[in-house]
Amino acid sequence: MAGEALIVIDLQNDFCPGGALAVAGGDEIVPIVNRLIGDFEHVLLTQDWHPAGHSSFASTHEGKQPFETVEMPYGTQTLWPDHCIQGTNGAMFHRDLAWDKGEIVIRKGFRKAIDSYSAFYENDHATPTGLGGYLKERGIGKVTLCGLATDFCVAFSAIDARKHGLDVTVRLDACRGIDLGGSMAAMTERMKQAGVTLG
Repeated sequence: MAGEALIVIDLQNDFCPGGALAVAGGDEIVPIVNRLIGDFEHVLLTQDWHPAGHSSFASTHEGKQPFETVEMPYGTQTLWPDHCIQGTNGAMFHRDLAWDKGEIVIRKGFRKAIDSYSAFYENDHATPTGLGGYLKERGIGKVTLCGLATDFCVAFSAIDARKHGLDVTVRLDACRGIDLGGSMAAMTERMKQAGVTLG
């Protein structure tokens, strides 16, 4: 599919069952994602890549528990269990993911003071990852997203892809969500309003 790319979001061990921030059924999508990888000429991946002691970890905020929120200079931040720490097994791609076809891996969340859900921007919605420029230079105008988790990194990436003027589809059968406080319904609606096609 010339001019089209598949973006595989954070299909990493810590987001799969047994991981530090496991998404229910996260490993179930691997065979579906592998089939999609085979269908696309361009395959890109993102990888959550936190330094130890990242500011989004509840463990770095005294008295706070995972899934509580704090106010950061860039807005409200959900606090997470320590996960996807650089170089650890939890940060590696799922062992069955056929990711060797990937032409670029965008690492995100590596700046200690700011989290990054989107494949396009840090959580300040201003600091770019470089993905938008890469797609533009490669002449890619249409992207399909899959991976983990539907209501956080996939949804934020899809909405930002639309801001870049891209034609965006999210393959819901190749995603799984966390659904934190109704986040699945809320982010599904936000994706629809942004013009994302949900497949």
